[in-house]
Amino acid sequence: MEFDFQTILDKLIAFDKATLLQVALPVSLGIIMFSLGLGLKFNDFLRVFRRPVAFSVGAINQLLMLPLVAFIIAIIFALPPELSVGLMILSLCPGGVTTNFITRLAKGDVALSVSLTAIISLVSILTVPLMVAFSVGLFMGKEPAVDVSELSIKIFTIVAVPVMLGMLVNTILRSLARPVERFFTIISTLLFILIIGAVLFSQWDLFTENLAILGPALIILNIILLFFGWTSARFIGLNADEATTIAIETGVQNGTLGIAVGAIIAGSAAGDLSAFALPSAVYSITMYMVTLPFIWFRRIART
Repeated sequence: MEFDFQTILDKLIAFDKATLLQVALPVSLGIIMFSLGLGLKFNDFLRVFRRPVAFSVGAINQLLMLPLVAFIIAIIFALPPELSVGLMILSLCPGGVTTNFITRLAKGDVALSVSLTAIISLVSILTVPLMVAFSVGLFMGKEPAVDVSELSIKIFTIVAVPVMLGMLVNTILRSLARPVERFFTIISTLLFILIIGAVLFSQWDLFTENLAILGPALIILNIILLFFGWTSARFIGLNADEATTIAIETGVQNGTLGIAVGAIIAGSAAGDLSAFALPSAVYSITMYMVTLPFIWFRRIART
């Protein structure tokens, strides 16, 4: 009996991709958002009314300036249509748990970071589907068709539901929330690394062909947004800690959500990892090349 090892290998790879997209990716994102909820209290949502100026600057930067800058960069660098849409998807995603951690390292205003992350994550349920559909139409015409209602429901399921469950656990079982949060943070980090590697591997040819423009485009996007976040906050009269937070919330996005949205709009049920997810995957690596020096700069400034 003869075995076609290449066929078997191809089937195994396809199975692994399907498992990644249908199981590991939504589970990882759910865990990340659940861990975000574990660190939230209902007071975090009310804090925005006590600090309306700081919150408004951060929200406007994220919801308006970030997509605008991403659009300009996509045009300047002449990115292929799929990568342009992927860049827009990334720009529409909220910060996530990473921004809270980076803000803490950079000696920023952690409470403001948590409030911005919480509110913008929930607002993204409405903004991301609408703006993704607009971006696809802008760069690619009618294909692929984006079902805004379906995308909204899926984002609600993988973003809002885990956050609310995490908040519920934090409210009812507050003494257990902290150790549980640490555990889920470790697990989500491992899954996140797996997903980034899988996306890069599955789109390796496209990645290598466009790395020379995609890498610099993402780095410049990150630098511009950090700088704009900082200067806009200082210009409006906010203190250095608040400006640090707004810079990070403006310049750091949830790459895992970007990958998930890219997979959803590509209709990846067959196990194909979408090119729409590639900018988010690459950004999840290049982001640290920009944010680590910014963290160092802010920590030095505080000493």
